[in-house]
Amino acid sequence: MKGIVFRSTGSWYEVHAEDQNVYSCRIRGKLRLDGIKETNPIAVGDHVEFDLEDVGGAITQVLPRRNHILRQSVKKTGHSHVLAANVDQVLLIATHKQPRTSLGFIDRFLVSAESFRIPQLLIYNKKDILTNLEHQDLKTVTELYESIGVKTLLLSAIEDEDLSILSALIMGRVTLVAGHSGVGKSTLLNRLSSTIDQSTGPISNFSNKGTHTTTYAEMFKIKPDTFIIDTPGVKEWGLVDMNQQEISDYFPEMRELRLDCKFTSRCLHLNEPKCKIIEAVQSGAIALSRYESYRSMVTGEDNRK
Repeated sequence: MKGIVFRSTGSWYEVHAEDQNVYSCRIRGKLRLDGIKETNPIAVGDHVEFDLEDVGGAITQVLPRRNHILRQSVKKTGHSHVLAANVDQVLLIATHKQPRTSLGFIDRFLVSAESFRIPQLLIYNKKDILTNLEHQDLKTVTELYESIGVKTLLLSAIEDEDLSILSALIMGRVTLVAGHSGVGKSTLLNRLSSTIDQSTGPISNFSNKGTHTTTYAEMFKIKPDTFIIDTPGVKEWGLVDMNQQEISDYFPEMRELRLDCKFTSRCLHLNEPKCKIIEAVQSGAIALSRYESYRSMVTGEDNRK
């Protein structure tokens, strides 16, 4: 029997089958040990085949993925963690403060999605707590991301009565939603559909960070052709399986320019002569924050704080 994984708890998987029933399935042992360098060999959004058993089912095969979004595992060295598979777009929910989402974190998320050419949406929540000056600062940030093809919105999940613009952006698609704990992800999703009822938590007064309220990734069916995948709050975003040479290809503003560098095949755009990307940064054609993110990824430094 075939189905789609809607929920993963680490040991058991909620599979929505072709017969319209929902089955709790486990992984057949052989599949679990099949040399997979992922902490979760089966992810939400995976299309699977499974055999029915006395209690639930046993997943026997994961069907080929058209894409997935993944990051470095924070628990197992040399492994990756797949947030979801077979998505049409990704939506990152960020906040300018309480907690602050760094541009470095945003850029790493966008690069991970761009490596699979998955369209990206960036939502800045909690506009209701920003000062006039902070609104102006954030306007500069959203204009930057709009200029490289990332659709951005500024909203308040608590105070905005009309979320129709965001609703229209997710219609007819499978959308993965991610963000730090405390950015209002669960609050926003609860408002998008009555089928979603995720628990919400307060911001810690001590750390100014959110508490984890979403424990496992889960897919929700909004309409027959519209699905949302909610994911646990992510603290860090480490890149997976990218060599230094290819990273600039995942920065849209660098993709074409890099072909005109003097040392096209060997230029890392760090300090090489006649580098078109460095020249573009110096002229202001490429934002300094984006270039700093690029450098941090290539050199292994960390600009996400």
